[in-house]
Amino acid sequence: MILDSCRVPIVLAPLASGPSTPELTAAVSEAGGLGFLATGYLTGADAAERIRRTRQLTGRPFGVNVFVPGSPAPASVVEPYAAALAGVAGEVGVSLGRPVFEDDDWDAKIAALLADPVPVVSFTFGFPDPGTVARLHEADSEVWLTVGTVAEARAAADHGPDVLVVQGAEAGGHRGGLDDEPGAAVGLLALLQLTAGQVDLPLVGSGGIATGGGIAAALCAGASAAALGTAFLDTLEAGTATVHREALHRGGSTALTRAFTGRTARGIRNRMLDAYSGVAPRAYPEVHHLTAPLRQAGRGQGNVDVVNLWAGEAFTLSRRVPAGELVRTLARETDEALRRAAAIVSRAATG
Repeated sequence: MILDSCRVPIVLAPLASGPSTPELTAAVSEAGGLGFLATGYLTGADAAERIRRTRQLTGRPFGVNVFVPGSPAPASVVEPYAAALAGVAGEVGVSLGRPVFEDDDWDAKIAALLADPVPVVSFTFGFPDPGTVARLHEADSEVWLTVGTVAEARAAADHGPDVLVVQGAEAGGHRGGLDDEPGAAVGLLALLQLTAGQVDLPLVGSGGIATGGGIAAALCAGASAAALGTAFLDTLEAGTATVHREALHRGGSTALTRAFTGRTARGIRNRMLDAYSGVAPRAYPEVHHLTAPLRQAGRGQGNVDVVNLWAGEAFTLSRRVPAGELVRTLARETDEALRRAAAIVSRAATG
């Protein structure tokens, strides 16, 4: 297992779109963790170029994350939402995008990963077919699948993965499993314990982890490593937009929403999240394309109210430091937390 070659049990969760950069991926791996490069929203050619760039920056293992394509949504589902957003688009001064369905260049990405294999390929939004898993294994790549419920974990195990990424309800960004229903989301500690009792596979815990204490808790609950995403959004190597970085330090709360992409994700509450979460349809990637010009304009204008501010529940603990320094700090904090816990148990046993 690739995690055995990592000096610290810290995984960089994929941060699709702007935040994910080869520099961030490499910095985490160089510091002893396992960096992941997100390929969501990229073409196959762009993904291959970012993999090439990451290899130039580190000789350590790293992983690549791929979106599993879903099914098209009926136009009748998306059109009313487009009409509802027309006023907001007018205020910002843009036209809404075309709500098209596409597969995120799936075939080209898989072909690139088979032609030029990486140590780990992880999947989000579902599970690849068994043939794809087998071909990746033949290319000596580990396959990691993302799950958000125990039922998903059992189903994922039948696809032959090497590791399950167990994503708790606290996680920022999109729900990564098959089921994105908000009501199905389970807290990470509960989900890790439940999954460890049902599935005999290594687990990586993800969701709301921002400190060494959080990493220690995930390890004690059954994880082999902890995946952190939001914690790295404000690191120097991340490509996070300025408006997003600033929001991490303004306080507030998060909520689950489909308002920005048509798929449930956790973000910092703002005007658009609060106003449109109740009417946004389940239609990914159609809604993602519909709102793309709105979100792009918001980032350019510094308009925090129309940007998808993906963040986990512990987002206010984000630190503005180099990624490698953050990995080393987290590793030290984890060691201290585990030592404190061991001392408490020792005192109780001898008292």
